[in-house]
Amino acid sequence: MACTTVSVGSSVWVEDPEIAWIDGEVIEVKGNDIKVKCSSGKTVAVQVSDAYPKDVEAPASGVDDMTRLAYLHEPGVLENMKSRFDINEIYTYTGNILIAVNPFRRLPHLYTNHMMQQYKGAALGELSPHPFAVADAAYRQMINQGISQSILVSGESGAGKTETTKLLMQYLADMGGRAVSEGRSVEKKVLESNPVLEAFGNAKTVRNNNSSRFGKFVEIQFDERGRISGAAIRTYLLERSRVCQVSDPERNYHCFYMLCAAPPEDIKKWKLADPRTFHYLNQSQCIDLERMDDSKEYHETRKAMDVVGINSEEQEAIFRVVAAILHLGNIEFGKGKEADSSAPKDEKSNYHLKTAAELFMCDEQALEDSLCKRVIVTRDESITKWLDPESAALSRDALAKTVYSRLFDWIVNKINNSIGQDPDSKYLIGVLDIYGFESFKTNSFEQFCINLTNEKLQQHFNQHVFKMEQDEYNKEEIDWSYIEFVDNKDILELIEKKPGGIIALLDEACMFPRSTHETFAQKMYQTFKDHKHFSKPKLARTDFTICHYAGDVTYQTEQFLEKNKDYVVAEHQALLNASKCTFVSCLFPLLAEDSNKKSKFSSIGSRFKQQLVTLLETLSTTEPHYIRCVKPNNLLKPLIFENQNVLQQLRCGGVMEAIRISCAGFPTRKQFEEFLERFSVLAPEVSDNSSDDVAACKKLLEKVGLEGYQIGKTKVFLRAGQMADLDARRNEVLGRAAISIQRKFRSYLFRKNLMMLRKAAVNMQAVCRGQLSRHIFDGLRREAAVLEIQRDIRMHLARKSYNELYFAAVSIQSAIRGMVSRDELRFQRQSKAAIMIQSHCRKFLAQLHYRRLKKAAVTTQSAWRARLARKELRMLKTAAKETGALQAAKNKLEKQVEELTWRLQLEKRMRTDMEESKTQENAKLRSSLDELQLQFKETKASLIKEMEAAKKTAEIVPVLQEVPVVDTELVEKLTSENESLKTMVSSLDQKIEETEEKFEKTRKLSEERHKQAVEAETTIVNLKKAVHELQEKILDVESENQILRQKSLLYTSGQLPPTPAKNSQNGHFSSKESLINGAEVETPARTQESDAKARSLQKERQHENVGALINCVTKNIGFNQGKPVAAFTIYKCLLHWKSFEAERTNVFDRLVQMIGSAIKDDDDNEHLAYWLSNTSTLLFMIQQSLKPGGATQQRKPPVSTSLFGRMAMGFRSAPSSAETSAAAAAAAAAVIRPVEAKDPASLFKQQLTAYVEKIFGMVRDNLKNELQTLLSLCIQAPRTSTGRSLRSAKSLGKDSPLEHWKGIIDGLYALLNTLKENFVPPVLIQKIFTQTFSFINVQLFNSLLLRRECCTFSNGEYVKSGLTLLEEWCAETKEEYAGSSWDELKHIRQAVGFLVIHKKYRISYDDIALDLCPILSVQQLYRICTLYWDDSYNTRSVSQDVISSMRVLMIEDSNDADSSAFLLDEDSSIPFTTEDLSSSMQDKDFAEMKPAEELEENPAFSFLL
Repeated sequence: MACTTVSVGSSVWVEDPEIAWIDGEVIEVKGNDIKVKCSSGKTVAVQVSDAYPKDVEAPASGVDDMTRLAYLHEPGVLENMKSRFDINEIYTYTGNILIAVNPFRRLPHLYTNHMMQQYKGAALGELSPHPFAVADAAYRQMINQGISQSILVSGESGAGKTETTKLLMQYLADMGGRAVSEGRSVEKKVLESNPVLEAFGNAKTVRNNNSSRFGKFVEIQFDERGRISGAAIRTYLLERSRVCQVSDPERNYHCFYMLCAAPPEDIKKWKLADPRTFHYLNQSQCIDLERMDDSKEYHETRKAMDVVGINSEEQEAIFRVVAAILHLGNIEFGKGKEADSSAPKDEKSNYHLKTAAELFMCDEQALEDSLCKRVIVTRDESITKWLDPESAALSRDALAKTVYSRLFDWIVNKINNSIGQDPDSKYLIGVLDIYGFESFKTNSFEQFCINLTNEKLQQHFNQHVFKMEQDEYNKEEIDWSYIEFVDNKDILELIEKKPGGIIALLDEACMFPRSTHETFAQKMYQTFKDHKHFSKPKLARTDFTICHYAGDVTYQTEQFLEKNKDYVVAEHQALLNASKCTFVSCLFPLLAEDSNKKSKFSSIGSRFKQQLVTLLETLSTTEPHYIRCVKPNNLLKPLIFENQNVLQQLRCGGVMEAIRISCAGFPTRKQFEEFLERFSVLAPEVSDNSSDDVAACKKLLEKVGLEGYQIGKTKVFLRAGQMADLDARRNEVLGRAAISIQRKFRSYLFRKNLMMLRKAAVNMQAVCRGQLSRHIFDGLRREAAVLEIQRDIRMHLARKSYNELYFAAVSIQSAIRGMVSRDELRFQRQSKAAIMIQSHCRKFLAQLHYRRLKKAAVTTQSAWRARLARKELRMLKTAAKETGALQAAKNKLEKQVEELTWRLQLEKRMRTDMEESKTQENAKLRSSLDELQLQFKETKASLIKEMEAAKKTAEIVPVLQEVPVVDTELVEKLTSENESLKTMVSSLDQKIEETEEKFEKTRKLSEERHKQAVEAETTIVNLKKAVHELQEKILDVESENQILRQKSLLYTSGQLPPTPAKNSQNGHFSSKESLINGAEVETPARTQESDAKARSLQKERQHENVGALINCVTKNIGFNQGKPVAAFTIYKCLLHWKSFEAERTNVFDRLVQMIGSAIKDDDDNEHLAYWLSNTSTLLFMIQQSLKPGGATQQRKPPVSTSLFGRMAMGFRSAPSSAETSAAAAAAAAAVIRPVEAKDPASLFKQQLTAYVEKIFGMVRDNLKNELQTLLSLCIQAPRTSTGRSLRSAKSLGKDSPLEHWKGIIDGLYALLNTLKENFVPPVLIQKIFTQTFSFINVQLFNSLLLRRECCTFSNGEYVKSGLTLLEEWCAETKEEYAGSSWDELKHIRQAVGFLVIHKKYRISYDDIALDLCPILSVQQLYRICTLYWDDSYNTRSVSQDVISSMRVLMIEDSNDADSSAFLLDEDSSIPFTTEDLSSSMQDKDFAEMKPAEELEENPAFSFLL
């Protein structure tokens, strides 16, 4: 799509040898030759056909779908990807194809669970490009259309294919995973198979530290419900040669290095050492990798093996085989004893041979023979042939490669068997992680097979792209019959045609023993000498070049024959099949053809070609989705984008081929409104006179005279080059308009200068005339000034004399007046002091009189109160004498308890005193011993010093023999002191021994007493239990007495037993009345029988009453005085039945069941609001009743108090008759009164709290679900006709329809009215709307960050208008119900405020972060700034300096996953507590409440009246 017409000033792209493409401006046009001034400053001359037009109106941050580019060509695609890469947008669409650029650093915020939830159910292209979107599209198509899907991930090594595949599998596992209760073993095993396969199939290459050296196709199988039911993993072409040959700076497979970093016991068991000591690993200098711990990876791999079903024994066998391969590589061969023979070179080789045989569990000699000999079987005999050292080494490497290949295949099969395939699965989604196109300096058989794979996949890709083009054209109903399809069938036939293809020739060469790579190359040269895609390089004897779709690749045939052979040496097969290790022997099973010795020839190429056929057959039955992974640079470092490298990968990945297919048809596709908005300047009258965009587009294209275009249903389709032609004409129109504007502007400037000159001349004349007038005026002013000065001097002298006389008179007057005032002040002070003395004296006399009266009154009151107290004491003593024999028994038991307690305390005190005395005595003895030892040491030291001094003196001073040298007195003194010290030490030792004996005796005695004390405590506990049982018996007897007394009273009065008494509800009777009322006690048998009948009758009536209550309150019985009647009725019944004080009751369980069944309909907000009001009010009343507090509430004393304490408590709780009646009246008047609750009541309170929270959440979630659909429509302004938008672009935000926002307002009002009608507490209403507004904030803000079309100026105005409606709703609703709802919209408010600001490029980062958007994080600001584009005024976003500052801050925070996340999380918690609910309902008055009318007629509920 090169330029067809260019003009001076046009922006174009030209080729550059360094950066592939560079932009510039045309400065000269000469026919087909143009000169372009590049942005780098240099000027180049190119042909018009070599230049490509540049879209100067393309957004600076690029577009997320490159089919929306105005010019779909190589430089446009490259520039778009680079622009997005610079702002950390690593994913881009090309139609339905996702291009993923490896950032070479962690971006955890892109892959969180919250981000995954955003893409669930979203259409492809609705949100920002992401692998999750591709996976979701595949899953939705599978479910909706019933067609199996496939996702093909390709790219060169290091492009991120493996990581992308992990993300796809993670998303599919989450979408199709089972619930936690059902188990998630299948998807977990699928995910955990990745680290296992990476350990044995990945290695470091020049381009990637974790390159997959095999192809992988993961089939995830689904059942009818879309749940994962099974999976299978297919692998292709493992690079076996890497086991034996590693180039520097690459590495072998990861498992070898992990095994060398295993725990010491494993290393010792398998006789391993440093990796540098093994031949298969030390061929490269690269042993360790950055950010990769082989020891940690070893443990992670073992854990993953456990998950995928490889048990510990199989793991041991696997790593034993891997260790054997390492030892096998260290066997070196030298010349043997016979000619052309070989044998292990030295002792080291023999050691490794022996170790390998031990690990393989085979015979050492047999292993050596299999490596050094070959057995040739003929018809008559078997001939044993020796191998030379070089051939023996090749045999060793062949064995290592075969063993590793068989091991890898076994692991894959084991994983498949462990995961399990579902033969009844309805659908599948296949994820293909395949190697990309490869072209190196040396290309061998592996690159040949890899590029064949990419050729086959490219053919499939081209067919799919062509099909998408057809679908697009059919959808738009345009003519596409003349479009040609580009195919690579010739290249595929060249490679795989049978017979006559390269693979067929290679198999033929491998079948002949004397064939070499040279004969194979000559055969190809002869066969394909005339083929246009095959050529022979110059100066090469055996190389050949194939012209692939991605470029020419030259292959070296030296290793083609050896690598193509797919057979196992018979000696190796027999050796390992006979291994004592069952695992090794199962890797090499005996095949049927081995016994017949009639095996067919098999090759890697043919087998691989057959695998490709099977793979493509599978892909042809699925709907494909493509992800192309791109590596931005070969340094594997972040923030580096190499244009040449990326462009080559785009060509190899088939992206450019897809573009060529698009260019063959209609590469430029524009929505009608976008087309008119861009090109309406070519025919302004068309858009002004027509409101139909389709008709306007047709008229515009007819007027400009274009041919070959197509008008679809929603888009304009242009052929290649037509967009550039339209842009050229548009530039001409805009150029003429610019010239006209310049002409008008210049005339305006000249006219303005003329007016300025004229005005200056007039000003100069005025200045001159003014100067003359000022000179004349100055003379007149001087004359007037002289007269003024004379007058002022005379006036000054006269005023001065007057002032002197005036001040003298004032001084005399002030002195006289001051003396008079001081005399008056002295008199006033004396009078005030006298009055003060009189007042204090009178106060003292009054106080004295008051104290005397008060003292007399207090004395009188005390005497009267003492009289009343003595009277009450006599009454109490009389009541105490009636307790009887039971109290005497209690007293006896109490005395025994006190006696035992006293004895125990005495024993403890004696034991403590004895231990303290012993401790003190021991301390004294130890201190005296320490002092004696210290004295002994000091004396000994002084003695030694004196003896040494004496010796020195004897040596220095010469004396005669007769003079004694030693001081005998001193020696004797020291000797005596020494003896005394020894005696003292021995006496101390004796004392210590005696003390220890005493201590031992005392310890034994204390242990015996301790045992006695424990026994005494046990006895006390038993006695307490007996006392407790006795008290319970007393209570039972008292209750029986109460019942008998009541019955006797009823029968003596001749009346029948009435309805259950109020004091016996729920089977609980007061024990106080049994002490007051006296009656004769019936016999025990008769008492028990009557008690049982009474209780059964009471339970039946209680059950009927509870049923009647539930039947009544289940209905909507309304409200009274703004309070729910049902809650009030339930509370009054529970209080009257004393259910709160019951140890056992089923009333609460039935109420809980009733509430649970009532709220099953979770869609009816009115019904839920009714029950939210009732449950919250009932919870408040119970909270007030069960909460301790207030001076009137008395806590029930514990049962385990002493006998006298319980008696005193009983006396205190027995009020007089007057006090009893007063308390009853107060209790009847109070609706909510405190009670002492038991466990059932506390549990019911917790359950009620849970129901309040549940109903609150249901109402809130219903509102959220109702607003969810409207919010998805409110984030983006609806499009209007382009003609109308052109005429009134500035009023877009004001005139846009706000129906969806009004729908949100209507929903809020509807719920508010419902909650008000049901008198829901205001605190709950506040919390509902606060969390709803928080939900609105999260949804709008996240949509703004995920959709580029939402980050526009006009859309900001639209959302701002909607937010204004929400603000008005909050103002009208007032704080009582709205609360802080408006503050919850702070994120979207600040983001929208930033979008609608003009001249953003003048704003600094500090202004944005501190003033405009202080609540937004740097990641959120960065994304808004990079996604912003102005569709109304075409203004720029923030400056590049601000973007750079944000990028630096983001890099600093890149390691923190929380700080890197830019999406907001939804808050679904319960934002209130029971204390909040209670505090908001404190002013509720239930005194005048009326119960349910239905229960008023029931006599059992007469207490409600």
